[in-house]
Amino acid sequence: MEDNLILAIDLAKNSFQVCYMRINGEVLMNKAISRTSLIRLLTGKKKFSLVVMEACGGSHYWARLAKKNNYEIKVIPPRAVTGLQLKQKTDKNDAYAIGVAALLPHISSCSQMSEEEQGLQCLDRARALQIAQRTALSNQMRGFLMEFGIVLPKGITPLVKRIPEILEDAENELPDSLRQVLASQSDLLAMYTEQIEYYDGLITEHVSQNKICKKLSKLEGVGPIVALGLMVRLGNGKEFVRSRDASACIGLTPKQHSTGGKERIGHISKSCADKRLRSLLYQGAMSIVYKVTLRAPTTYPPHEPTGDITNV
Repeated sequence: MEDNLILAIDLAKNSFQVCYMRINGEVLMNKAISRTSLIRLLTGKKKFSLVVMEACGGSHYWARLAKKNNYEIKVIPPRAVTGLQLKQKTDKNDAYAIGVAALLPHISSCSQMSEEEQGLQCLDRARALQIAQRTALSNQMRGFLMEFGIVLPKGITPLVKRIPEILEDAENELPDSLRQVLASQSDLLAMYTEQIEYYDGLITEHVSQNKICKKLSKLEGVGPIVALGLMVRLGNGKEFVRSRDASACIGLTPKQHSTGGKERIGHISKSCADKRLRSLLYQGAMSIVYKVTLRAPTTYPPHEPTGDITNV
């Protein structure tokens, strides 16, 4: 193993740009290779002190492959690489920027998922896709009906309940073509609902078998979906030095724009965050707040305030 040799990889689908460089930034080689050649490179006799790549599609697979061959791995966030790209965007420049980013101590590595964690993430994404498609379909059905003066309440349940009644009503002046469309879409809507319920069952089953998810599920306001999202996003937590770093990863920390010794703290940032997971956490927190309002005062834990309380 060459102690001072870094392998920087710009990942893609079929063509991969690899850059050999030393820790002083000297480039020894920068060329494009095929997928088969990259596999041979990572599993061959030539060893590197560090293998670095940009976090993107397929990066978890390549990181696991390199790790199996006892390489030290570093997966760089895309924003860190973009900030170091001072020249034109080419594969060569991208690979070099990835290698330079790996040398900077303040740029931390992204967590690498195991096969099990990625499988659970795929399960969660498949469920989210079915929900999005069902929502889009239901909105289109409502739009069709509204054009003919039929307005339905919010939610999937009222829509599913009213569609058969609307199709059987001969006095609503709906054309036969629209009735055929709504009948077909109603069947598709039922299929989406069935698939979502199927994925819900799979997620509940896998969460009950995962140690981290089981611990997370014990928290108030955290169900199987939120527990799975937290586990996939944060992993075992070893990548985070402090709890604030984990909160920032999810997108729960405020935006900061400080200069000249003046601290300016803004609203919660809408970038660099898992918006869907953050939304689920917010919904779980709101459910707790709602339940607290329904509790009898005698069920609140005893609390004795200390000192004067003003402006509360």
